[in-house]
Amino acid sequence: MIYREAGQFKTSYQADNQIFPIRQDRLALTATLLVAVFLLPYFASPYMLSAILIPFLIFALAALGLNILTGYAGQLSLGTAAFMAVGAFASYNFMARMPGLPLLVSFILGGLCAAMVGIAFGLPSLRIRGFYLAASTLATQFFVVWCLTKIPYLTNYSSSGVITVQKMSILGYQFDTPQSKYLLVLAIVAGMALLAKNMIRSNVGRSWMAVRDMDMAAEVIGFRLMRTKLLAFAVSSFYCGVAGALYAYAYLGTVEPEAYNLDLSFRILFMIIIGGVGSILGSFLGAAFIVLLPVVLNTIAHGLALPTSVASNLELMVFGALIIFFLIVEPHGLARLWQIAKEKLRLWPFPH
Repeated sequence: MIYREAGQFKTSYQADNQIFPIRQDRLALTATLLVAVFLLPYFASPYMLSAILIPFLIFALAALGLNILTGYAGQLSLGTAAFMAVGAFASYNFMARMPGLPLLVSFILGGLCAAMVGIAFGLPSLRIRGFYLAASTLATQFFVVWCLTKIPYLTNYSSSGVITVQKMSILGYQFDTPQSKYLLVLAIVAGMALLAKNMIRSNVGRSWMAVRDMDMAAEVIGFRLMRTKLLAFAVSSFYCGVAGALYAYAYLGTVEPEAYNLDLSFRILFMIIIGGVGSILGSFLGAAFIVLLPVVLNTIAHGLALPTSVASNLELMVFGALIIFFLIVEPHGLARLWQIAKEKLRLWPFPH
């Protein structure tokens, strides 16, 4: 049987070869979810759940939000941590000012507040781009942190600025163990990642990629630049806001401005550079790499009995070297390397 596509003939054998990797990906995704849901909560140690898996999922969600804005819409941003802070403090204040408000509703409202802030600070993207847009979003980082430290109402008039968050409870069930917190975070991140995957495939995602590739041509063929760019900022900030709320409630246990500093924004930027810009899988691979790398480096430093001065700076040196390596050798990051490896394994040992 022969298929006709884009003016070329394609045999059914070739078509099946294209469908087969898609089925493989679905099987791999299903297997990963089964392991994450049914094995890790019961066989992983509390330390691994609290210190590795939970922050990995939260950072992956934040990196996914930044990837939507930078990787798919082509708008540079250095204010990811600021949007996370807005989501965390907004969720806390909604819970504190409105007793009885469901936890998930407070997370959604915190994400919506972050989306509104993202729209406000995304307005300069209509006139500027590139480095100047990155500088504009960098101003968001300093402005939001300044507001959180100078407006006592936002920190519930706390003298120290560090506030313990409310207990996480849904329908009377308390999420107070590492296993329960991990499962809650996993459910939220998996749902939002699936939503982002479907969004990228829709007309909204196509409009983002058209603006990213050539905004003037996209405007000529009918895409509205203002709506497209601001929607990208809103969706990206919403994801970062929810990630910030999870970061406060499921990982830190507190809300504090210093937890959302500029260093966190750069770490999330490094995640999408190393994982792969414009890739949902790359957001997760980059987050896993950044979370696991310090653990591995600390183990190596202790095993080699390196001096403290060397061990403390080893992480920064490796980060810088890896960023240069991926920018030069493989700009599409770990996601592209994973794709190449899958293709080689699929054809091994008899390519055809």
